[in-house]
Amino acid sequence: MISKTSPASLCCTLSGILRTTLFVLLIGFAVRAYQALRPPPPKICGSPDGPPITAPRIKLRDRRNLAYQEHGVPKDVAKYKIISIVGFGCCRLDEVVSKTLSPVIICDDVVEEFGIYVVSFDRPGYGESDPNPNLTVKSMTLDIEELADKLELGSKFYIIGYSLGGMITWGCLKYIPHRLEGAVLLAPVVNYWWPGLPSNLLNEAFHEQKIRDQWAYRIAHYTPWLTYWWNTQQWFPSSSLIAQSLEMFSLQDKQLIPKLSDRESYEAHIRQQGEYETVHRDLNFIFHNWEFSPLDLENPFPNNEGSVHLWQGGEDLMVVTKLQPYIAKKLPWIHYHELSGAGHMFPYADGMSDIIIKSLLYEK
Repeated sequence: MISKTSPASLCCTLSGILRTTLFVLLIGFAVRAYQALRPPPPKICGSPDGPPITAPRIKLRDRRNLAYQEHGVPKDVAKYKIISIVGFGCCRLDEVVSKTLSPVIICDDVVEEFGIYVVSFDRPGYGESDPNPNLTVKSMTLDIEELADKLELGSKFYIIGYSLGGMITWGCLKYIPHRLEGAVLLAPVVNYWWPGLPSNLLNEAFHEQKIRDQWAYRIAHYTPWLTYWWNTQQWFPSSSLIAQSLEMFSLQDKQLIPKLSDRESYEAHIRQQGEYETVHRDLNFIFHNWEFSPLDLENPFPNNEGSVHLWQGGEDLMVVTKLQPYIAKKLPWIHYHELSGAGHMFPYADGMSDIIIKSLLYEK
């Protein structure tokens, strides 16, 4: 006996199949979207599937490990002790000042003449330092203070921060000014959403950035959960910083690039725990809503017992120069040095580290 299906029943069946198909497709799309938006888990150093531990490390208050590298004379005989904060996409082995101090007549090098000890470190997620999913300016500053205490550098020390490291130096001036003997900010990155910067100057500076970077910065500020996806998708150009595009470099920078030839030996080490834990998290860190504005800082050395110096290249294509003079003017206790014709990599220029160190140690 043949049964007959009514048109209404057939329509209902087809409608159910269509709804099921759409539901399955929607679930599939959601899964794919989630996978694209969600960064892969980090490969923690020392874990079964992670890179090996080769550097000395300290254990921090929250049980994270922080890797470091010592340079110069031993700290127990050093006259001056400096913590160096490296920049975007860099690890402890990228410390520039101790690498580039030039020879002098009396001693073998400036480090020995002045008795200088420098310690650099891997910021969270870089090199061999554990990632910090709760990274803030304050947590980064407290990591630096704890590094000084664990290495027994004494009650006070100097800070030199380069690029993103210079930006972090603002945090040291905010949260641990009582621990500082002096500070240097080398081409410090600027957050375009810092309160206190005039909107017309901010807009002008922001739109001097490449279109691809303007979008990367907006995403890092407004929708940080999209940062990983934006900088790994193939439809639109991602951050030129992450891509390490040559268009970021000025004429002087390109002339100085050969001085970084030793970087090839450890470049793979820098991001070995994951791209998200390093450069993607850095973008979010730079452009999130900070807990304070550097323009509201007070003079950490009201009695001229120390000094703060800000150095900026006049032709820097990575950090817009025009915002730095305004910041220095609002904070008159800062010694501002603008270098005509210099790019972002000016600390690598011959003799530059000597000038930076001498101004820090002797100019009050």
